Amino acid sequence: MIKAVIFDWAGTVLDHGSRAPMGAFVEAFAQFGVSISIADARGPMGMAKADHIRLVGQAVNEAWRARHGHDFNEADVQAIFDVFEPLNIAAVEAHAALIPGATETLALLAARGIRIGSTTGYTRPIMERLAPLATAQGFTPEIMVCAGDLPEGRPAPLQMWKAMAEMGVWPAHQVIKVDDTPPGIGEGRNAGTWTIGLALSGNIAGLSAEDLARLPEADRAALRRAATAELTAAGAHLVIDSIADLPTALATIEARLADGERP
Repeated sequence: MIKAVIFDWAGTVLDHGSRAPMGAFVEAFAQFGVSISIADARGPMGMAKADHIRLVGQAVNEAWRARHGHDFNEADVQAIFDVFEPLNIAAVEAHAALIPGATETLALLAARGIRIGSTTGYTRPIMERLAPLATAQGFTPEIMVCAGDLPEGRPAPLQMWKAMAEMGVWPAHQVIKVDDTPPGIGEGRNAGTWTIGLALSGNIAGLSAEDLARLPEADRAALRRAATAELTAAGAHLVIDSIADLPTALATIEARLADGERP
């Protein structure tokens, strides 16, 4: 009953904790003499990177004005983007490993004839470095729609609609969007698809698989609750820990479809 799953990339299929872009944002602002916190860097994650920079700049506008003598503006967005993008391109090489369970889940989808597409908040130059690293590990979606390919990024549905149109899959209620960020969940909801949020593998938890495993269970549970609340508020139909849990979530959505429910 499900025809396709459209995945996000960082924090969803690879880069557990979505750590590559976070460091690049911190370093890019630092090069302009403004310190941003990890929370500042992670806040708008999932959006197109220029939009992300714009929102972070607005959040630290007071510090920016003190350092540069003017409010954060569109020229500043572009200047930081020009520094950020090469930093992110370099960072993805160290953060390209598939998330545990991804290989098995992707194989299950393929065995069932469920097609696999993707959208991302990364730009095409970033993906030109990252995609071959994913292919070498067995992740090659049919379609990859990048930030900047269309006039507006997440949470607008345009990337999802482009992916679905090029794949030729419809209706939207037979498609699932899987993402670790509220903007990505919004993208799926606005496109009319089912949405599944990832609580522990992505940006909200922000931890490597190894660091997450070392946490006491009570701390993991607290992270799970906080991330689940945030993703549910963004509109996620279901929230699971990671891509490893997608097969169970898929069965749940198919049961809801069989009962006549639509996203």
